[in-house]
Parts: sequence; C-alpha cells; structure tokens
Amino acid sequence: MSRTSRFNTAQAQANPTRFRRAAAAIGLALTAGVLAAPAPAVADGPTPPTCEGMGIDPAAPIHYRAEAVIKAPLEKVWNLQTDVERWPSWQQPVTSSKRLDSGPLQPDSQFRWTTPLPATAMTAATTLTITSTVHQMRHEQCIRWSGPAIGAGLRIDNGIHVWTFTPVDGGVLVRTEENWNGAMVEADVATSTRFLGAGLDAWLADLRAAAES
Repeated sequence: MSRTSRFNTAQAQANPTRFRRAAAAIGLALTAGVLAAPAPAVADGPTPPTCEGMGIDPAAPIHYRAEAVIKAPLEKVWNLQTDVERWPSWQQPVTSSKRLDSGPLQPDSQFRWTTPLPATAMTAATTLTITSTVHQMRHEQCIRWSGPAIGAGLRIDNGIHVWTFTPVDGGVLVRTEENWNGAMVEADVATSTRFLGAGLDAWLADLRAAAES
C-alpha cells in the first residue's frame, strides 16, 4: 500500500460520510453529460476479458464489465479506441488527451487525459486528471492500461481497464472491464460501482456512435 493510500484510508475511517460523498462526486464527474446515451448490454458472465492473459484486479471491490456489438469495420473501431489524442473528438466528457511519449501506442506508452468535475453540494468544480500506462496490447485484439485519477479533493488511487475486440457477424464485439482502488471510492462501493458502470456504458455507446457514423 502506498503512502498516499494509507493516508486516504485514515481519512476515510475518520470521516466516512465525507468520503461517501466524494465517491459519488467522482462518479458524477466521470459520467456527467453522458447518462442520456443509450446503454449497451451489461455482461457479467464467467469469462472476463483479458489481454495477453492479464485482466483487472480480481480482488478489487469496485469493478464492472460491459460489452456491445458495433456494426463497423474492426480497423475503424480499433483506431478510434487507440488514437487516444483524438478521444475528445468523439467523447464529450474527455476534455483533453495527450500522449506522454512518441511513436505508436504500445506497452509502456503513457497518456494523460482530463474530464471536468462540475460543482456539487459537496465539492467545488475541478478537473479530474487521469495518467494511464499501457501494459499489454495486441493489434486489433486487445489493450490493457492502468493509472490513478486525481482531482482537487478527489482521488482514485488506481484503475485497471481492459478492452477486447472480436470480429463477429456484422461487426465487432467489444468487451470491457475496469476496476477502481482507493479509500475515497471504496468508502461507498455500491455508489462507486454504479457510477463506474454508467461511465463504461456511456463510453461504449460513444464508441459505437462514432464507429457507426
């Protein structure tokens, strides 16, 4: 456990109500403005998506899995998802996204992206900054990254995110799973899981809309 994680755990134990509210605010920020998007089917079957044998943290209390069939060429779907600097062009909640290295996206590549957190009754408006590192990647098959998300007064210590892409009749089956770790979000697992799910459903809906257009 990191020094920051130990500090956040102590704060959560001292003021659980504050951290439950913070967890809700993080989820609202990640899904603001996209909850009206059509949600794809949720899949929580026995086979989790993996990339080169690696998936999410199975011990994480907050996790969610979803999938959708996208009626578009595999190359187009893959390029939309892996051209991370163009995410803001088709994902409204992503206000910026920048590669932290050069060359093609590959294992050990890093990128930093942001999403705004609107002011709520519990928190002031701020921006959540996510720094992601790619760990596994197979061209037009799968990608797995992880990293923290940090905003003023809000923090996800680490999130692991896996995507897989499988050609099927009429399109591409896209499956995704993500987990969150950290005292702030773990202070209210049910609320955090609900908002994580809404965010992944909206991401899939945006990807489908962009790919099928």
